[in-house]
Amino acid sequence: MLPPVTRTYPGYIFDLDGTVWLTDRLVPGADRAVAALRGRGSRIVFLTNNSVGTRATFARRLTDLGVPAGPEEIISSSFVMARYLAGQAPGCRCYVIGHDPLREELCAAGLHLCDRPGEIDYVVLGVDRDFSYHKLQTAFLALRAGAAFVATNADPYCPGPEGDLADIGAMIAAIEVASGHRVDLVVGKPNPYILGWALKALDLPAEDCLLVGDQLGTDVLAGRQAGIAVALLLRDPLVVAQLAGWPTPPDFGLAGLPDLVVGD
Repeated sequence: MLPPVTRTYPGYIFDLDGTVWLTDRLVPGADRAVAALRGRGSRIVFLTNNSVGTRATFARRLTDLGVPAGPEEIISSSFVMARYLAGQAPGCRCYVIGHDPLREELCAAGLHLCDRPGEIDYVVLGVDRDFSYHKLQTAFLALRAGAAFVATNADPYCPGPEGDLADIGAMIAAIEVASGHRVDLVVGKPNPYILGWALKALDLPAEDCLLVGDQLGTDVLAGRQAGIAVALLLRDPLVVAQLAGWPTPPDFGLAGLPDLVVGD
């Protein structure tokens, strides 16, 4: 049995998919919990491995669902990928497998799009609901020609309102098997790199923050590696079933997000 949260933290890092929303509707109590914590003066950011939106579009979606948020409060894997590549190889040429928001974030960071295998510096993979043989073949040729392979995240599935959806993990595997080239870097959770951006946005040290998520292999593991306490939303029966054998359990358990609001 996981202990409850017993205090209010100066900063909160909320996972989005499965924790705050399920695609087009809020997880029950999310709006009340976030409003109450903000009312106590806590700083909040929203963190997502999802690469199908920009920070601005995710902020608008949250606001439309009843959780007011600005782009500066969103840390997405597409945003972090763009910042990583701009820091490592300014102006590099990227072949993007993913949706337009990922391309928009890369271009906004001064990177260039390219689909000629011999000229590609990085194959950049985000979740792509239109993944095709042509895209696989272009990535295969680019990696054969010396490009690096990076991905926004490696989730095998993501939660949806009608059940789980296949995610980017299978696409990573397809490219790795075809090319013989292992992915060089995944910037999203559980890599603590993305949490570094969340802490920077909060302007708080790790010990003053609580990560709130719903998955063991991404949220809990990322928090452990970044030295941030983790509260696990016990929403998914599959995750609850895995808890007993999980080597690094979360610090706290939540029956619902309102459990974050403690005391008077």
